[in-house]
Amino acid sequence: MRFKTNNKTQNLESFDEKIEKAISEIKEIFPFDGYMDNANESYKNIAKSVMDCIKPGSKILDLGCGPADKTAILQNLGYRCTGYDDLSDEWHNLDDNKKKIINFTKAAKVNLIISNEGSKELKKESFDMLMSNDMIEHLHDSPRILLNKFLQYLKPGGFLLITVPNAVNIRKRISVLRGRTNLPDFYTYFWSPGKWRGHIREYVKNDLYLLSEYLGLDIRKIKGCDHMISSRLKGIFKKLYLFLTGFDDSLKDSWTLVAQKPTNWEIRNEVQSKKYLKYLSLKSYSGFNPDQN
Repeated sequence: MRFKTNNKTQNLESFDEKIEKAISEIKEIFPFDGYMDNANESYKNIAKSVMDCIKPGSKILDLGCGPADKTAILQNLGYRCTGYDDLSDEWHNLDDNKKKIINFTKAAKVNLIISNEGSKELKKESFDMLMSNDMIEHLHDSPRILLNKFLQYLKPGGFLLITVPNAVNIRKRISVLRGRTNLPDFYTYFWSPGKWRGHIREYVKNDLYLLSEYLGLDIRKIKGCDHMISSRLKGIFKKLYLFLTGFDDSLKDSWTLVAQKPTNWEIRNEVQSKKYLKYLSLKSYSGFNPDQN
């Protein structure tokens, strides 16, 4: 349910107008031409998800903020935003791009923390929302360690907002049926300089249920959403996509998860290694049984 103003609950139109205005104003000062042009669906979905949970003036920590475009839009909407990123993608180190991002965040009044340049101390239980958009699919290791660490900075009753690409959206299902991959294209993967920074593990709906359960959070919303449609589809093809995915949101290109931190939240410890190995043995074709070894 949306928060109330002094008079009455704002209608959807006024929310849309506010968001459109914020996006437009940030585009004017964003340093990378064209970067924000096809992302309006993503910006609107994220902004509305935030506004459904917390009021302007609330504090947001954006984990893996990248060039802080989404962070800046929310700051423009009246939230107090901190962006956190290592800014180590290949393009960040080209043409003074890192410096451009730093200058942009200053202009947008976003507090930027670059993790590999000496971290500023974050206060535990000081943020109303922990947000991470299109980031956890890039992790080479389990998201457990990173998310558990940053959930400590979230207030009890605060919200976790995560968006991720859908591993089985309609385009990927069609690609697999045609004998093609649903993974990043091989050229990009093969010729990637240094450590691969692309997608490692994308998510399906049940993964997000389990992620919330394993983190000890209460699910508030999981829904399919359209984050990449404008960059991929136009005209009749866009209309056909929206028609088909309107019946089943598991076909949409991305997922949005909103979960809430309980007041009695504690970090979930790792499962015992023997229990983990036993689970693996049940999934393995090798016949390995840790109870017999």
